[in-house]
Amino acid sequence: MSTAASTQTSIDVNDYLDIDAGLSDEDRAIRDTVRDFARNELAPNVAEWYEHGKLPKDLGRSFGALGLLGMHLTGYGCTGSSATAYGIACRELEAVDSGLRSFVSVQGSLAMFAIHRWGTDEQKQCWLPAMARGEAIGCFGLTEADAGSDPASMRTRAVRDGGDWVLNGSKMWITNGTMADVAVVWARTDEGVRGFVVPTDTPGFEAYEIHRKLSLRASVTAELVLTDLRLPAESVFAEVRGLRGPLSCLNEARYGILWGVVGAARTCYAEALAYTMQRTQFGKSLASFQITQRKLADMVIAVNNAGLAAAQIGRLKDAGRLHPAQVSYGKLANTRAALEVARTARGMLGAAGITLDHTVMRHMCNLETVSTYEGTEEMHALSVGAAVTGIPAFR
Repeated sequence: MSTAASTQTSIDVNDYLDIDAGLSDEDRAIRDTVRDFARNELAPNVAEWYEHGKLPKDLGRSFGALGLLGMHLTGYGCTGSSATAYGIACRELEAVDSGLRSFVSVQGSLAMFAIHRWGTDEQKQCWLPAMARGEAIGCFGLTEADAGSDPASMRTRAVRDGGDWVLNGSKMWITNGTMADVAVVWARTDEGVRGFVVPTDTPGFEAYEIHRKLSLRASVTAELVLTDLRLPAESVFAEVRGLRGPLSCLNEARYGILWGVVGAARTCYAEALAYTMQRTQFGKSLASFQITQRKLADMVIAVNNAGLAAAQIGRLKDAGRLHPAQVSYGKLANTRAALEVARTARGMLGAAGITLDHTVMRHMCNLETVSTYEGTEEMHALSVGAAVTGIPAFR
């Protein structure tokens, strides 16, 4: 009786379950391009951007040259990539910093998606090609100081005045707000909530950067103030009314997040592994201690489980079978896992873990914000709960 020779394959510690083996050649090429750009052009600068609370505006053109802005949209200069490819790009950007992925998410999945999905052809032709190239930056005005998880309570209002619309109100926590050339603003009207395409040089539009942030510092966050802002009739999204419009955009952004945080978690785990392998205590490496190996094992499981969830949700989206509650599952589970990995990694680096010479505390602080925006943990838990029970418990 003959027996086949046993073979043992090696394990890639950064892709323990070989998840990326399931990628297409095109997806893998996008991964490598974005990863190389992120590591070579973004990673050497991001600690300084974070420390000083700034982000270069010309970064948009660099992202545009790579085809990352609105990459999952078709036409109007967008590349029409798969949902999985877009998710991978978000993963590789957030492996460097959540603020960088947030820039791309807001541009492509909020501002551009809103115009692409709900805008007129004139609005699309006017804005999307320039936004895809990064020559025009967009922001998305939905959240207000007193209307976060409950957008139906927004106070910003638009009223008709002859053939025009006049907007008054404010929006809070708006990524890219002071950098933007165009804002997609949602406002209450007598016909329900409606969306408006607002050039930011319109009289009555003001944006004020929010300072003193302890998180997401390599990102621009602003308050938008609209005072008797007058727009022509063609500025409104013609068809959509109610919260269906903005919520459709939020689902696109949440999808990018559930991929992005896998990258942040992967980076924190990799740094903890490298640090404990080279740091010695009591005459041997930290990695040789049982408690350290247990922490590393838990981190590997968390990172790879999150990666598997993202990959499956990506397949569902590419197949046109993705339910919004499944996006909530991914955003809830993956953000929670990434935050736990980052916190564990911070502790494993000891005092070194609190400095910008390492990535882990920067990621940890960023993930506190990521856990809150585009739907808090509580709201996504309620979405999953409603899906499995059939009983909405939001109010």
